[in-house]
Amino acid sequence: MTTGGLTAVAEAQEDTSAGPVRPGRVRRAVAVSVLVVASVFSGLCLLLLAACWQDDAAIDAHLGRTTADVLSTSFSQAAVRFLTPDGTVNIPDTGVLYPEGLVAGERVRIEYDTQNPQLARIAGRDYTLAFLPVGMAIGITWAAAVPLVWWLRRGQHGHRQRT
Repeated sequence: MTTGGLTAVAEAQEDTSAGPVRPGRVRRAVAVSVLVVASVFSGLCLLLLAACWQDDAAIDAHLGRTTADVLSTSFSQAAVRFLTPDGTVNIPDTGVLYPEGLVAGERVRIEYDTQNPQLARIAGRDYTLAFLPVGMAIGITWAAAVPLVWWLRRGQHGHRQRT
């Protein structure tokens, strides 16, 4: 039986060059992490707005209009079927853009990209409908992140004693 392995582990544990972890460093790291996550999330939300605008610009560049049958709906997607002027039946794989309020079985006016009929939206709706949910998501994120970071940073400086 050798105890050399256990002795080496004990010596390695004693020889830590980093020293003890200070609570201030942990709080600062958590605060920075919260800011990074909130910033990345906000950036992704803004990219979502840009993607909506880009899809609408593609539709507007090669605009086709027709009536579509709503096949099914879910919380964030609606499947529609429509005919293009050449007689092709189209059912966009990702559904129709801006599907709020649609009911299966109804007929709706849609606008689509004539060069890419997979890209279709409900007529009269556009990327501006995304401003409210994206703005709310960003606002709620920062409404939670700012007080949390403030609390974390406040704790770094210690509490003052009242006399």
